[in-house]
Amino acid sequence: MTATDWHSKVSKPSYEMKVQRGVQITARDGTRLACDVYLPDAAGRFPALLSYSHYGKDLQRFTGKRSPLNPLIGNGGQEAGDSEYFVSRGYAHVIADARGSGDSEGEYCYQGPKEQQDGYDIIEWMAAQPWCDGNCGMFGMSYFAVMQYMVAAQQPPHLKAIVPYEALTDRYRQSVYHGGILNEGFWHQWWGHVSVDGMRPLSYDTLSEEEIARRVALLMDSPEVRHSPYLHIQLKYPRKNPLLFDWLLQPFDGPFYWERSPYRMFDRIKIPTFLATRWTSWAVHLAGAFEAYARIDAPKKLLIMETESRLGPLRPWADHQDLILRWYDHWLKGKDTGFMDEPPIRLLIKGKNEYRDEFEWPLARTRWTKMFLGPNAMLSASQPRQEGTASFSNDPDLPPNQHAPGVSFTSAPFYTATEVTGPVALYLNASLDQPDATWIVTVRDVAPDGTSHTVTKGWLRASQRELDAEKSRPYQPYQKHERRETLEPGRSYAYAIEIRETSNVFLPGHRIALDVKGQDTTAEDPIWVHTCNAIATGHTVQFGGKFDSYLLLPVIPD
Repeated sequence: MTATDWHSKVSKPSYEMKVQRGVQITARDGTRLACDVYLPDAAGRFPALLSYSHYGKDLQRFTGKRSPLNPLIGNGGQEAGDSEYFVSRGYAHVIADARGSGDSEGEYCYQGPKEQQDGYDIIEWMAAQPWCDGNCGMFGMSYFAVMQYMVAAQQPPHLKAIVPYEALTDRYRQSVYHGGILNEGFWHQWWGHVSVDGMRPLSYDTLSEEEIARRVALLMDSPEVRHSPYLHIQLKYPRKNPLLFDWLLQPFDGPFYWERSPYRMFDRIKIPTFLATRWTSWAVHLAGAFEAYARIDAPKKLLIMETESRLGPLRPWADHQDLILRWYDHWLKGKDTGFMDEPPIRLLIKGKNEYRDEFEWPLARTRWTKMFLGPNAMLSASQPRQEGTASFSNDPDLPPNQHAPGVSFTSAPFYTATEVTGPVALYLNASLDQPDATWIVTVRDVAPDGTSHTVTKGWLRASQRELDAEKSRPYQPYQKHERRETLEPGRSYAYAIEIRETSNVFLPGHRIALDVKGQDTTAEDPIWVHTCNAIATGHTVQFGGKFDSYLLLPVIPD
């Protein structure tokens, strides 16, 4: 079926739009939730889509002007989607404020159980309205998309399908602590862009005040906090940035993160699910799309694409509305759009910049290929016979916009175009001169003229290297993140580092480069910056001989 064929089968713009603002919905516990309702200006009943978040319904009005994500102007939360696009095609669109946010009553609980239950109540309220035909879906990206999973897990009877577009599924690993390293940069700026007027930190619901005081005292004496006035302030004044306060007090995976992680609920999601994200969403949503596709047992589709800006979709968000319309026309209107007749997975193959359909992930024809770290900063297909090392020390006081210290290993130029599509892993042997360290790993595509671009990234706190043997795969190590191991300075340890999924064709003459560092370079990515070692730490990477250090790549044959 060609693109023209399916576009001719979906709903056409036929309606003007009217708006009901400040509508009140009463949740099961009596809390009143505020929403705006966008409707076709015509008699009749229509399928209804819910966009549900804490960013504030008033900020979601589509202005027609779109621009890149910009934390300085706070447009990141404009993610509810284009109301006029869907309303004109015969859908109702409800944009609701989560409890404790925007114009809704109650105490904000950051995607906690009450917010999830409220989503059920909103869906069922929508289905009972005179403008709704009883068929409901959900809409929106990022926070809006994560809520789709968690509302679907509540199984409201009238929720018939969802589209989690750019949605993480593991709150600890994919958002707050990458490889056990606090994703501090994002949480620096994020809280200032939400429509929540103050919040009691969630840790007070699960920890005693004595335990909180104990943890705060330990953190205040840690090198990271002593080095950072910003972190000191967050701990001293918990309401200033309440979620960052919670993250600091909760450094390991566990129930606190589980109740806000959709992967813990996949077994309860039984409705059709259309997953979409971009390859460059290493730090937040990419891994979640693949995890959800693997584990949700329902009709499903997966789209992995790229966006114009490396920071994600332009805001207000309106990407792929035609595909989402095609999906909901099928599941909510019963139209034969042909969507479910096509292969379940569509991938943008970067380098070729072409889309390709697939039937499984990882791809069954993958040739898992080891590229060994070796002398002269080389990556090669052969394990070096002689042992060698490469060393560096991180710089806790690195000036802004300067590249972080590290070591790089680079392959010989490729003779033919070589496709790498799938999960990536780094197996590394190393010693440290401190009891802990932070590893920041980047894979790059280096062109013949020396310019390069990032292909994918990975992270690991050295003391949290313990693997979950049941969940780990050779191509995808999975750490437990339940405790910290005290490492013996000078002793060699083996690290298995998960590197996010990717797709990239290395063209003839291009090389693959692996960068191993102990901290982020803020000039490369000012948002996704981590709390790395606050004291200078010597890192010695070991390779060759008994040290089996290699990059495991998913090479796809022609």
